[in-house]
Amino acid sequence: MATFHFDFVGPERTLYSGEVTAVQLPGTEGEMTVMPGHAPVLTSLRVGVIVITESQGSGKRIYVRGGFADIGPNAVTVLAERAAPIEELSQESLDKDIEAVELQRDATENLSKREALNAQIVQLQETKALLKL
Repeated sequence: MATFHFDFVGPERTLYSGEVTAVQLPGTEGEMTVMPGHAPVLTSLRVGVIVITESQGSGKRIYVRGGFADIGPNAVTVLAERAAPIEELSQESLDKDIEAVELQRDATENLSKREALNAQIVQLQETKALLKL
């Protein structure tokens, strides 16, 4: 089966580096699945879960809160604003993220920024529900 190289870099550490068969990304324009030979794309990421398929029936899931993905035919690199393996998440950590975004929203009078922050809060709540936390 064809593979490509995938690097996932968070602010504190590299969360993944290796050969994969597919990566599902929560793009700001919608969910997208990247496979070998994908057309070059640079996209921003929203809050969600990146699903990494290493081989048939084997993979990993990593929480991401914003960032960018540089997609090419032979490699994908994700630079995340915030990220953690699903196993490291807890209800408390997501609640802290929601509270931090709510504080940012409440501190600004810029309407477009408030709307973007409200969207982030909704995405964080959806992620929490998706992970059943």
